[in-house]
Amino acid sequence: MRQKQYDSGGLLVGRRAECAALDGLIAAVRAGESRVLVVHGAPGVGKTALLHHLEGAASGLRVLRAVGVESEMELPYATLHQLCGPLLDRLPRLPPMQREALETVFGLRAGTPPERFLVGLAVLSLVSDEALPLLCLLDDAQWMDQASAQVLGFVARRLLAESVALVFGTRRRGPALLGLPDLEVAGLRDADSHALLDTVTHSALDRHIRDRIVAETRGNPLALLELPRGLTRTQMAGGLGLLDPDDLPRKIEESFLSRVAGLSAQSRSLLLIAAAEPVGDPLLLWRAADRLGLPAATDGTDGLLAIEERVTFRHPLVRSAVYHAAEAAERRTVHLALAEVTDAAADPDRRAWHLAAAAAGPDDTVAAELERSAERAQSRGGLAAAAAFLQRSVALTTDVALRADRAVTAAGATLLAGDLEGARRYADIAEREARTEFQRVGAHLVRARIAFAAGLNQEAPPLLLTAARRLEPFDMELARETYLVAWGATALLAADADSLLAISKAIKALPPRAGEPHVLDLVLQGCALLVTDGREVAVPVLRRAVPGLMELPAADVLKWGWVANGVSSAVWDDRAMRAIYRRSADVIRAAGALTELPFCLASLGTATTWTGDLAASATIAAEADNVAAATGVPIAPYVRLRMAALRGRAEEATQLIAVTVREAGASGQLMGVTVAQWAAAVLHNGLGDYARAMAAARASTEIAELWVSVWALPELVEAAARLGDEGTAREALDRLAEAAEPCDTDWARGVLARSRALLDGGDGLFREAIDRLGRTPLRPELARAHLLYGEWLRREGRAADARDHLTTAYEMFVSIGMEAFAERARRELLDAGTTVRRQRSELPVGDQLTEQERQIAVLVRDGFSNPEIGARLFLSPRTVEWHLRKVYAKLGVTSRRRLRDVLPLTEIGSSH
Repeated sequence: MRQKQYDSGGLLVGRRAECAALDGLIAAVRAGESRVLVVHGAPGVGKTALLHHLEGAASGLRVLRAVGVESEMELPYATLHQLCGPLLDRLPRLPPMQREALETVFGLRAGTPPERFLVGLAVLSLVSDEALPLLCLLDDAQWMDQASAQVLGFVARRLLAESVALVFGTRRRGPALLGLPDLEVAGLRDADSHALLDTVTHSALDRHIRDRIVAETRGNPLALLELPRGLTRTQMAGGLGLLDPDDLPRKIEESFLSRVAGLSAQSRSLLLIAAAEPVGDPLLLWRAADRLGLPAATDGTDGLLAIEERVTFRHPLVRSAVYHAAEAAERRTVHLALAEVTDAAADPDRRAWHLAAAAAGPDDTVAAELERSAERAQSRGGLAAAAAFLQRSVALTTDVALRADRAVTAAGATLLAGDLEGARRYADIAEREARTEFQRVGAHLVRARIAFAAGLNQEAPPLLLTAARRLEPFDMELARETYLVAWGATALLAADADSLLAISKAIKALPPRAGEPHVLDLVLQGCALLVTDGREVAVPVLRRAVPGLMELPAADVLKWGWVANGVSSAVWDDRAMRAIYRRSADVIRAAGALTELPFCLASLGTATTWTGDLAASATIAAEADNVAAATGVPIAPYVRLRMAALRGRAEEATQLIAVTVREAGASGQLMGVTVAQWAAAVLHNGLGDYARAMAAARASTEIAELWVSVWALPELVEAAARLGDEGTAREALDRLAEAAEPCDTDWARGVLARSRALLDGGDGLFREAIDRLGRTPLRPELARAHLLYGEWLRREGRAADARDHLTTAYEMFVSIGMEAFAERARRELLDAGTTVRRQRSELPVGDQLTEQERQIAVLVRDGFSNPEIGARLFLSPRTVEWHLRKVYAKLGVTSRRRLRDVLPLTEIGSSH
């Protein structure tokens, strides 16, 4: 039948433009480029025929195929396994983490569920490792399982220089395929429709009948080929029923069903087995047929079914038509037969799914099988599949108490799968069916987690607090972790002081742990004391936690490290701050928890800006943006905002500040507003616009936030002192002293001395600030101390001394790239009687590169291999090499060893 769709030139009838586009895609892949294409259109419009044309044109390419199957949409990585199965012999060549990820999701090994995007990176490495140019064809992509769709969408967005084509045929573009290059397939033009219709109407038709068929099928090739089958000229003359475009698939299905209706009962049963069995395994089909007493023959299926290496239907609409038209009892009988012939050891999940479909009512045995399947699905990272298994398990469970337990588990799995509404439904069931306090607590905890996952909002903290309190009698460790998450969520909102106080009091009331306190206990107690007793009491406890945080187990980093990492900031320990954030990023990256990585990288990037290594901060920010784009996790531009403020880039910084204030304020995340206003205060102090600096710093310090608002206090002291508002300056200084003095670090004491010197003057305070900050790597703070001392000396009439410090400040600002502060120092030097030629920060060698090229250059310079770089940047090794050739050309080098000479460590910063 497919042959009839080709014209004399070997192209599909009416599809010359589409065929030319597909031929061009193959030519590009042969030339060493990658291509991605989503071929989409209505059912029957010719997508599958175009994919067959593409396959026929792909001589010299290795072709991998997969087909989405509606009944497999809940089985994790089913489509991906189809596609990558022929490449699994190449797994040993992948980096260990990637190899283990694929082995886990394909059930080849037991292990913790890998992050979805680590699986995507592994697939990217797998397909790019193929020696021949590769064509990957995925038909009926609308029925891919969610895990496969997300992974393949990720891979499609990362292909560049791999000689790989990834082509999807789909009725509709789901979220995973949106934004990819596409080819929409519409109905044929009238002349082409007439030509195709001629291939199936063996006798002449009146012109008006032909015109009516063409008009009503809207040029849909499958409709033109299938609907006239078996109709007499009289029936065709009556028209095809004035088809609505949306009704065409149903009409085509009805046409197939009319053909099915003419078959024997045995042939119809064979078609139903094939429709219910998604694997396409002929042996499985014949075993099920034998169990139902059917003969091993397909002669009577009218060409609707082909059984060769795989079981295939004439068209996917045949499968759906046959399955949905069958009686429920018939479907249950077929599923039971398939379950009985499916190997329980080799394929237990598909067997359980067939058993569930065969159940006419609640069945505790099948429910238990589904629960075990959910555990296996979770171990492979199939979160959507685990949720589906558990949801069906709940429906089949007769014991009310057991149903409550399973509903809690189903709600949690559904939440992890990203379906908040579905998670709420099963949380409702859990609450309704709960028979014990422990079950009610479990239901409450999952509801609190749902509220937290829905975004930082006022609903989550009280739910988390109540959950933590109710957990205490059952699981004190989980209760402590929940208290810390509740505290962190409320602190980030920075809007509800009463809730934060209530959580902190509840934490203080917890019974002490027997023996030495765990780092979790120290963090919990210290965070609570920050709120209830102030920094003087809290800081000693928090400082005890810092060494433990630098060695925190990976499991704890992933669960509550995001809250604990702020401890080093609270105690003004800059070295610990950078070390803890760097280690957390390494742990999260190694665990493949890539949805969490952008937030940790943003914190590391901000911590790095304190050293003045803005190029290193830019590299970190680029990685954060890269990961966020790959995972679809939105991230606020905190690092870029901070960098723009330090550099004095007024237009760029102002735009970022406005966006952050608007978006963070709208979502109630006042910590984001605090960060933006702090950046604005730094920007305007650098520009010498002290009125706006004071307004921004005041706005930042008035928010009940525990970290960034403290960093804004020195900005408020400086701006208010320059404006002569001593009252505001003194009040800010007192608050700064309260926060800094208990910490007793050079960072804290240096900034405090510098701020005091602004109000009290005297060489001693300025020199203390310079001495203390000079013992830290915080170059921007040291440069600002020299600037303020020089300004004070000039106003004291000591021009010669002033010039020394102003020159030091100016040169430091220029080397860092703090352009506004450098200009402020230059103006002071002019007023001090020194002619200073305005300098601009020299363009670092690394700034000749794009952000991605800079990242690759730094990683190569630091000794990483191409596969290791690809793992960090979500690129294939081939694409890394492609970028590296461009880096060599721009920097005028020819080897990896030479990169260290042209990119010294102090210029761009270390990737470690």
